[in-house]
Amino acid sequence: MSSYLIEPFDRLPFGGADKARRYATERYQGAVGRNWYDCDPTLKFLMRRHLGDGFGWAEPRLRELGALMGGPIAERAEETDRNPPRLEKYDRWGRDVSEVVMPPSFEAARADLVATSFTRPEFVAEARRAGVDPAPLGVAWSYLLDQADIGMACALGTGGDMVVGLTEAFAPDEVKARVRELFAAGEFSGEAAQMLTERSGGSDLGALESTASPDGDAWRLNGFKWFASNANGSAYVVLAKPEGAVDGVRGIAPFLVLRERRDGTRNGVRIRRLKDKLGTRSVASAEIEFTDAEAFLLAPASSAGAGGDGRGLARMMELTNGARLGIAMMGLGCARRSLVESLCYARAREAFGAPLDGQPLMRRKLAEMIVDTEAVQALVFDGYLGRPRLRIGAALVKLRAARLGVTAASDAIEIHGGNGYIEQWPVARILRDAQVNPIWEGGDNVLCLDVRRAIERQDAHEPFLDRLAAAVEAAPGGDDATAGLVRERVEDLRKAIERWRGLDRATAEARLFPLAQFMADVYAAALLLEHAGWERSESGAGRKALVARLYARSRLEGGGPLHAIDAPAEDLERFEELAGGAFSG
Repeated sequence: MSSYLIEPFDRLPFGGADKARRYATERYQGAVGRNWYDCDPTLKFLMRRHLGDGFGWAEPRLRELGALMGGPIAERAEETDRNPPRLEKYDRWGRDVSEVVMPPSFEAARADLVATSFTRPEFVAEARRAGVDPAPLGVAWSYLLDQADIGMACALGTGGDMVVGLTEAFAPDEVKARVRELFAAGEFSGEAAQMLTERSGGSDLGALESTASPDGDAWRLNGFKWFASNANGSAYVVLAKPEGAVDGVRGIAPFLVLRERRDGTRNGVRIRRLKDKLGTRSVASAEIEFTDAEAFLLAPASSAGAGGDGRGLARMMELTNGARLGIAMMGLGCARRSLVESLCYARAREAFGAPLDGQPLMRRKLAEMIVDTEAVQALVFDGYLGRPRLRIGAALVKLRAARLGVTAASDAIEIHGGNGYIEQWPVARILRDAQVNPIWEGGDNVLCLDVRRAIERQDAHEPFLDRLAAAVEAAPGGDDATAGLVRERVEDLRKAIERWRGLDRATAEARLFPLAQFMADVYAAALLLEHAGWERSESGAGRKALVARLYARSRLEGGGPLHAIDAPAEDLERFEELAGGAFSG
């Protein structure tokens, strides 16, 4: 029975049941309420590929996770966005307590997520006993959560591995024990935060002002962090300059600050205010003031006691690549959610006598979204699970994935029309959330500078190019033109890097962006061919080959308007195959 109520204007001369049916509410189920594992053939493909014989053991657990993420977690994300965290600055006696009060929807979602995380120690142990690699499952867990709420993903996973790793390497034993207790539920416990940004700027870390002073076997830390994510955590990695250090990048060292001192009293951590943000409202971002906070150096102490070996920032930045992949996954989550909402809406909405997804221009746009999303999916999963782990990979993957999250969400709003611009529909929030991904862990320019650093200092482009060449060689037979095009572009990329290295410094920096974009294009095309080869060998199917071909044509072929007009219309002719392989529901 329709939930649509007949209203007076339905009885107007030009109205009627047929037109009223077009906006019957039950026809417009979007992503929420579906099982996000069952409706995602691309995730099943990746799990089969990366888990091998362990797929049978893993699939029931993935299905349970898909129901949780697409149901309660996604529903609570909307509620938390409408009722975000609030700050209780003072208690009734006027004492500064700086307590972040999270809404019930957040607490309920967090409890479910921590209990079901595929990185919690007991799950990892269970998987290994069954002979299953837990790493792909942890990646799948993040991928599904990021479609529901990237703010929650940030709140649960902001630097947990960084806090644990640096603490185990450098902190006193009693502090290690405390951190182990905090993270007993795994790195996605919501206990961690990293605090880098100050009023002087986000990427110019050498200008930071926070200062640490020796205090027995600990330090006293004073300073002001302008933008700290997950302010309601319990363990923070904070960048500061030890007293007497040089005022620059080499003077920076990372410190561990816990919410409570070792003696159980409250530490000198004060929250000035929560940030009133565009999106990601489920993570409590704040301005944090440290006043004689007890802190522990997370670097080898130098013989002079000046606060480490001068590599504190460099050591922390090495761990940042993992965080960048996390942000890339958030971009992919936004893109995937935007794609699903768009497909659902276009199937239900009618215009000009047919469903939207039957209109040629709409099919072109949806096909483009499918291909671009699967290209980024290939990049992100290779960043996490590919071997060898590429030094240059994280920056390129984040560069492409974070931006796609924004453009895909914008496309989804356009596909929804005016409805998409309304907060009661889901895609407005996705766009608000997605916009932060190009900022977190370095914007496009910072990522490009990291690409330059990796090439100049480590020749990181050589293993990268080798990886691309190997991926192309795994392409399926029968489409030599696509494999040949990508192989040719790999060689073009090799030449472009060498030519770029010969430019003067200023011009070379200005050309970093198009170079990095081209690197990401060829990387994605090569991976899609590799996926196509695996699919062909496993099942004889050719859908991934179609995706690879469409991507290579759009990104790697030249030509002007005549070339575009004369291009094969496979995106239209095989649209049902494309869409069915992207979303089943």
